[in-house]
Amino acid sequence: MTLPFVLHDPLLLTHGWLPVLVQVLAAVALVTAIGWRNRRWRTVWLPWSALVGAALAAATYGYIRSADLADDTNPAPHTLWLWIALSGMAVGVLVSGWASAPWWRRCASVLAVPLSVLAAALGLNLWTGYFPTAASVWTQVTAGPLPDQTDQVTIAAMQKRHVLPPRGSVIAVDIPDTASGFAHRREYVYLPPAWYESGPPPALPTVMMIGGDINTPADWMRAGGAINTIDRFAAAHHGYAPVLVFVDPGGTFNNDTECVNGSRGNSANHLTEDVVPFIESRYGVSANAANWGVVGWSMGGTCALDLAVMHPDMFSAFEDIAGDLVPNAGNRRQTIDRLFGGNAVAYASFDPTQVIARHGPYRDTAGWFDVNFTTSSAPPNEQTVAARTLCAQGRPAGIDCAVVAQPGNHDWPFASQAFTAALPWLAGALDTPDVPHVGLPVGVTPVAAVTAAG
Repeated sequence: MTLPFVLHDPLLLTHGWLPVLVQVLAAVALVTAIGWRNRRWRTVWLPWSALVGAALAAATYGYIRSADLADDTNPAPHTLWLWIALSGMAVGVLVSGWASAPWWRRCASVLAVPLSVLAAALGLNLWTGYFPTAASVWTQVTAGPLPDQTDQVTIAAMQKRHVLPPRGSVIAVDIPDTASGFAHRREYVYLPPAWYESGPPPALPTVMMIGGDINTPADWMRAGGAINTIDRFAAAHHGYAPVLVFVDPGGTFNNDTECVNGSRGNSANHLTEDVVPFIESRYGVSANAANWGVVGWSMGGTCALDLAVMHPDMFSAFEDIAGDLVPNAGNRRQTIDRLFGGNAVAYASFDPTQVIARHGPYRDTAGWFDVNFTTSSAPPNEQTVAARTLCAQGRPAGIDCAVVAQPGNHDWPFASQAFTAALPWLAGALDTPDVPHVGLPVGVTPVAAVTAAG
């Protein structure tokens, strides 16, 4: 039996004609706003406006570097800095040139500001891939429903009928923070079609889904396309797929916890002591570690590895997508200060290299590391080095692992591609019904797999 699936043609924001059109319109508006004007305008106010733009770009760059939102292996596109500078310049032109401008130039000045800001925003989106389509922006701004989203009443009614729906269901959940005390936002659960086939529901496997350091719990669904991926997978396996739980590791949009317990909150305890028991009791999923996995992107990749090696009694498989070697909120000293209040011992307790060394032999733990590359001749980036190092350390300790390199940037489209590639292995490793077991990639595969020795 094959379940139906419908595709929609989206208006893309990460490439195509729309970003180019916005840049062209912004450039025309700004050039029109500037004009030639008089000598004082050209020698005093135009340079001053350019200085405003340069200062804005420099301040933004400084903030991004100090907050460790980027590094040399994941540079922002040049167009981002250009349009940030031009946005500041547009504001300067509007303010300094208003009095001397005719009405039509004033109109151009007013238009140049939002168009330049929009061009900068599209440059930022090109870097992160956060909003792949215009529809994803609209649903985020309007708090529109997520793919497959429904409510508890509908789920209860569907479960009583025991009829296999064509797609899975996404439901928002308010998970108590009784064990952790970690203040978090609403989280989400995906129930595959097969969850409805019996009452009580089958004890399906579960995968915890973790996003990046600047995040919402819905990011994997909006930016990462995880619901389309898992629905396709379920459709190919008679409705069977793991239950997915989209967690909140940060509590707020820009609280980079690295999923540790520390000065930014007990994120680790929330994920292991609040989320896991809640999902097991509320949705009847398997409580066996052999049926629990964790997937993470960027910061979430570091989290996925950390959770798996620290709690092999809770998780048996992980996918680390472009994660770091250790929890990372700057350099080592900054990370210890920012995440652990200066406590180096607490930092060491969440350092996966030290956790693996302390733990001794692992049994039945496996991991898939995804790393990106832009060109085959480029030197390995930090995440590639980290993945190779961790897999090389994990193998002698009993962790079966592979490092899989795929072309792409450090952005959400790459995360989506990586999750899609690893899902057949992950679902099989977690003993998902009707899903065959497949080994980790080795040798020549459709994606370039590199073992730890490679």
